[in-house]
Amino acid sequence: MMMEWHVTDAQSLAIIDNEIGEHVFSPAEYEIVRRVIYATADFEYKTLIRFSESALQAAAAALAARTTIVVDSLMVQAGITYDIQNTFANGIYCSTDTPTRPQKEKTRVAWGMETLAKRYPEGIFVVGQAQTALTALVDLIEAEEIRPALVIATPAGFINMDSAKQRLRDSLVPNITIDSRKGNAVVAVAIVNGIVDLAWQAYGKANSKAN
Repeated sequence: MMMEWHVTDAQSLAIIDNEIGEHVFSPAEYEIVRRVIYATADFEYKTLIRFSESALQAAAAALAARTTIVVDSLMVQAGITYDIQNTFANGIYCSTDTPTRPQKEKTRVAWGMETLAKRYPEGIFVVGQAQTALTALVDLIEAEEIRPALVIATPAGFINMDSAKQRLRDSLVPNITIDSRKGNAVVAVAIVNGIVDLAWQAYGKANSKAN
């Protein structure tokens, strides 16, 4: 794996495996779940993470195709850059860094997300903390202006958050979400880095040897 595992990491993962026990996840899904639990020390995520059908396959294929990644915060960008740069080297853009005209109706991060989504309509989108960014993304998906390869949505939220996540799940877009008010950028980073490692095992190593 690309992630640098230490003996204490292995011991921690063994504890997680023991405490989780029986589960219904596929091996790839389980790897993502244990990464999130390891990053948060919160076993409740075992019952909160939702994978749409073939979300992980779509994610791996998109990474291998060097699909652009759009994120909602600098924290997410910083957390995934090392793994991405050392594997598939996809471009990563952050919506808070995107120049937009000031608008009263939407937050800066929502306008940035909308701008980048229109620029990269088939990109991989990671919304770790900005609820408004997710709503803007779902609006574009429902209007059929964009068709993302994958949306990872883990922002905590109290107002209309479940509605935005449910609208995302109802779309035909591959997605990974958290089924509660819980969530944050740390969860998003753990999911992305887990997917990158899985995808690199499936696609990247063989390609890098062939080149």
